[in-house]
Amino acid sequence: MSDNDDVLIGRLLKRREVIRLLGAGGAAALGGWRLSAAEQAAPSAPGMCVVRPELTEGPYFIDGALARSDIRANTATGAVRDGVPLALTFGVSQITEGRCAPLPGALVHVWQCDAVGVYSGVADPRIGSADRSDNALRGIQTTDAQGRVKFATIYPGWYRGRAVHVHFKIRTQGPAGAYEYTSQLFFPEPLNDEIHARQPYASIGRRDTLNQHDGIYRQAGEQLVLQPANRAGGYSAAIDIALDLSDASVGRSDAEGRGRGRGRRGGGFGG
Repeated sequence: MSDNDDVLIGRLLKRREVIRLLGAGGAAALGGWRLSAAEQAAPSAPGMCVVRPELTEGPYFIDGALARSDIRANTATGAVRDGVPLALTFGVSQITEGRCAPLPGALVHVWQCDAVGVYSGVADPRIGSADRSDNALRGIQTTDAQGRVKFATIYPGWYRGRAVHVHFKIRTQGPAGAYEYTSQLFFPEPLNDEIHARQPYASIGRRDTLNQHDGIYRQAGEQLVLQPANRAGGYSAAIDIALDLSDASVGRSDAEGRGRGRGRRGGGFGG
C-alpha cells in the first residue's frame, strides 16, 4: 500500500548541525549531560538531546484522539487488542539559546496498526468496512515536568508495502505560535522476526517489506529505530527527541499542505 506516505517532511539535521545548534565550542550543555569531543563524533547515546527528522504523517491520523496512557483497548466496547505488550516512553526536550531542557506540557499523539496490520477508526479496503467508533491503539498524553510521557501499547504488526512502524506527533507552542512535529518509529528486524513468528502476527504471513526496502525508512529511519528491551510479559522502549521550536519549516501544521485530509475518519488508505 502506498499513498503519499513516502515523502520526507521537514529538514534532516545531521549530527554536526545539532552540535552547532547547541552552541560553539568543544562541549555543549545538555540539561545535565555534556558532550565531550569524542561524543561529538560518536553516534547519539540514550539520554542525550537528539534532534531527529520528521517523516510523513500518512493517511491514518485521526485528530482528537482520547487522552490516555494505555491505548490497547477500544473504549467503545472494552475489547483489548491482542499482541505482545510494549511500554513506549518519549522524552521531549527543546533547544533554546544553545541549551537543551525538558519540554513540559507538550501533547504527544501515538497511533499504529494492530497485530494483523489494521488501523482502528478509518475506512480500510483490506477489511471491507470500518468501525468508526473504534479507537484502539490511538491516544494522547501530555509531557510531565521532565518532558516524559509513557504509553502502554502492543508491538505493531505489518501491512503491504510498509515496514513495521509506529506513528507519533508532538504539538506544542513555539515562538511563532502552534508548533507541530510528526514522525515514525521503527524496530530492529531480528526482533520483528521473533515477534511476528508468534500469533496473532503470524496469521497474516511473512511481511513483504523490511526496513531497508521501505521508502520512508530509507529517507531517515535509521535515526528512529527503537531498541526494545525485555520486560515482564513483553518489551519496553524509549526515545528522546529534541525540538528546535524556532524552526518554522518543521513546526508548521500538517494541515498546511502536508497531507492531513487523508487521515480523517473514513479517509484514505495506506500509511
